[in-house]
Amino acid sequence: MFGLGTKKMLNIMILKILEQYSDEHRPLTQKRILELLDLEYGMKCDRRSVKSNLISLKEMGYDINIRKGVYIRRDFEEAELRMLIDSVLFSKTLSKSQAKRLIEKLKNLGSNQFSAKVNHICNLPELQHSDNTQVMNNLDTLNFAITKRRKVSFIYNSYGTDFKLHPRREEPYIVSPYQMAATNGRYYLIANTDDHDNISHYRIDKMTDVKLSKYPVKTRRSIPELSNGFSLPKHMAEHIYMFSGESIGVKFWTSETMMDSLIDWFGKDFKILEKIDGKILVSVKVNETAMKFWAMQYGENIEIIEPLSLRETIRTTAESIAASHN
Repeated sequence: MFGLGTKKMLNIMILKILEQYSDEHRPLTQKRILELLDLEYGMKCDRRSVKSNLISLKEMGYDINIRKGVYIRRDFEEAELRMLIDSVLFSKTLSKSQAKRLIEKLKNLGSNQFSAKVNHICNLPELQHSDNTQVMNNLDTLNFAITKRRKVSFIYNSYGTDFKLHPRREEPYIVSPYQMAATNGRYYLIANTDDHDNISHYRIDKMTDVKLSKYPVKTRRSIPELSNGFSLPKHMAEHIYMFSGESIGVKFWTSETMMDSLIDWFGKDFKILEKIDGKILVSVKVNETAMKFWAMQYGENIEIIEPLSLRETIRTTAESIAASHN
């Protein structure tokens, strides 16, 4: 029926067939498995051999159902895989080639039917992706450094008028890394430099030549923003555009119709102090520079009340914008 070498491979062939053609909604009969073995591998065998190998695969730890049709239970549902693929597809941190490669890996976690469903979403050239091909290595090195509590060095880059990345300075940045975070399609490193006592944010897709240092990170106790512990959700809510600097208390008037936008940007970590005729007085703790840009973004829907210095900054900025458009 088959040679000794082929017989040893039968369970792997059956496993591959289950991975490609079956799922909870599309189980296979043993007859169909026999047909696919012949079609895919030129393997001819009997149902008894298929059944014994299915039992063997279950004993090896594969989550295979053999009672009501045969299928392999997958780690990810199709909807979950689609969400993961979309997050890669719209990531501005990965390069085009990295995104394509990662999407193919995610597609292979589903059945052939799933791969066919998502073929149309892989048109990457029209989407914005990073020009930095070192991003995946950067993430790996930074993750290791954070785990081992070691400093890192890197070259930090900016785009020039030639649309290419260029170093901001010749000497590398040396920082103590504490956390990585994703926001607005970008990955950021949350870190501290030795000559400052505050937190800085660095775009990981603008970092090259990331290297692990032999020196330990600066202790969190020596950094005011970290001395009482670090809450990533709170930090992200206060740094909506990832500007560095201290957070301040801000009060502003806006309309009740802005609630969706408020929660989108600040989460639920803000207070409504007053409600008058469809208007609400909001109190939030946020980075001052970020709040300036956020308030300008929503224009006439926002009136800053406190602090007065921020209110004045927005007023003079608005006047300057108006003058430049005369």
